Amino acid sequence: MSFPYEYIFKYIIIGDMGVGKSCLLHQFTDRKFIEETQHTIGVEFGTKIIEVGGKKIKLQIWDTAGQERFRAVCRSYYRGAMCTLLVYDISRRVTFQHLVSWLSDARNLTSPNTVFMLIGSKRDLEANREVTVEEAAKFAKENELLFLETSSKTGENVEEAFLKTASQLFHSIQENGGVDAGGDNPSGMMRSNAVSQTRLDAPPPQDQGGCSC
Repeated sequence: MSFPYEYIFKYIIIGDMGVGKSCLLHQFTDRKFIEETQHTIGVEFGTKIIEVGGKKIKLQIWDTAGQERFRAVCRSYYRGAMCTLLVYDISRRVTFQHLVSWLSDARNLTSPNTVFMLIGSKRDLEANREVTVEEAAKFAKENELLFLETSSKTGENVEEAFLKTASQLFHSIQENGGVDAGGDNPSGMMRSNAVSQTRLDAPPPQDQGGCSC
């Protein structure tokens, strides 16, 4: 069976409840912003095909719940993640302070080759900013993370966040001379002809809720 893409990259989005993880996902996949939302229960799933280096790449994106009671369940989705988007809300300092815990979890459960990006969400709430760009950039540098501020409401930098990480991943693949395309490949990198469409696009086993912003 042929597919309209050549690679599949697995992404996970993590961070506190209400930082805008699901809104980030929906703005990227559907180009829409949902003003009134419910918090995600368990995980939410989305996909989008992009082009990097002349190759079609399918991003398989898992948006995880930020509530502590779902933390153990969501950890099972970290395995095989090729990219982790670590999200905080620029207007809520406490969500920035919790990044150390989220990052520790992700680093312990993902591959050493996983690409991490720090995302300061809700850039449109500049008047309510509690976390400066400078201190977030410093945190990103100290922890070797890519960094962008985004707004799911206006769409600012949302697509760039996914394209920038996918580009880094793709170039890493080229430099390493290819990847193991096995269906159970723990790296999260697969060639499109290695697994079935049904398996890749199957919904997660947990119950799901609406967009968590």
